[in-house]
Amino acid sequence: MPSHRPARPALARLRQMARMDLQGPQLVEPVLQTLHQLVGFDAGGYVYPGSDGVLQAHMEAPELNARVPDYFDPRILRSERELFHRSLSRFDEAVHHEHGPQMLEQLLKVPYAELLRSDFYNVVLRPAGVATWASLVLRTQQGQGIGTLILYRGTGSPPFRREELDTLAPLEASLAHMLKPGALPTGDREVQGSGLIIVTAKGRVQWISPEAGTLMQQAFGWRWRSSADALPATVRTLLRKLEPGQPGERPPPPRTDLCNAQGWFSLSATPMTAATGKRQVVALQVTRHVARGARLLSALRALDLPQRQHELAWWLARGLSEAQIAERMCISANTVVYHRRQLYNRLGVQDRRELMRRLDRG
Repeated sequence: MPSHRPARPALARLRQMARMDLQGPQLVEPVLQTLHQLVGFDAGGYVYPGSDGVLQAHMEAPELNARVPDYFDPRILRSERELFHRSLSRFDEAVHHEHGPQMLEQLLKVPYAELLRSDFYNVVLRPAGVATWASLVLRTQQGQGIGTLILYRGTGSPPFRREELDTLAPLEASLAHMLKPGALPTGDREVQGSGLIIVTAKGRVQWISPEAGTLMQQAFGWRWRSSADALPATVRTLLRKLEPGQPGERPPPPRTDLCNAQGWFSLSATPMTAATGKRQVVALQVTRHVARGARLLSALRALDLPQRQHELAWWLARGLSEAQIAERMCISANTVVYHRRQLYNRLGVQDRRELMRRLDRG
């Protein structure tokens, strides 16, 4: 059964996250964790256009995540279109037509019993134990579509009630602001993995390091198959940008960047000569970057601090002065000093430097 906790702390935490100098799909995990406290559901998901325009999906439950590749099978997509007014994969249509939280009965254009007999349900949802769900299309105040949040309930859980979902409607703009993709700040990122793939000029994989296999799965999700002959379309486009330089000239390797819920990924392509000397191969370097703020937010969540101390620790770690923190938190400088003392006592640290070391360990 889904849990129903008081809404006030969850709303305060969401407002706090909206004030932070961090945004992008990498915030979907803390957003969903907070929404669990606002609306009881068993598992959440987020489907959104990737930075390369291809739909991405992030699912909390491993059982649902395992079904994502099946969802994009053409047969399953056809089944979905027969069941619903709009396909989840046609995000532009949802942005145009769906406003506010949508219950399953609003999305269906057939009886529920027909849904239960469909390929879509029996291949994608039944194996994950899903009985019902609700969705919310996120768009900015200017009408730009960001993505679709999906809240699932399993067998044995009650259907969603309208009054439960109505608590989400006023949050749409804030949620869209938090999850809207943004540029990765040059001075505020950390490399968290790098790997190498050797491919032919036509994109046939010759060799891949274990690190690269993991990173490509994180970067491309359902589109990545390490055993496939062809790389995703984004990488094939990158390979086509390779141009021979003038004699003695080495043009810079072409590069492409992707952003999703797993972080920022850069891929660069460098031509090489195969060991036989008979054909050219390409070295693909894939690197994962994570915003320092995203790692910091994860460390703070693990500490389970009270609301004020959580936000104060964030701004202290981001290097703001007491006056700046007071302005951001809409409190006095004296109140900042009080909460800082409480925070340091709670964590057993003496100053900001020790706080940073504690968070770096987290």
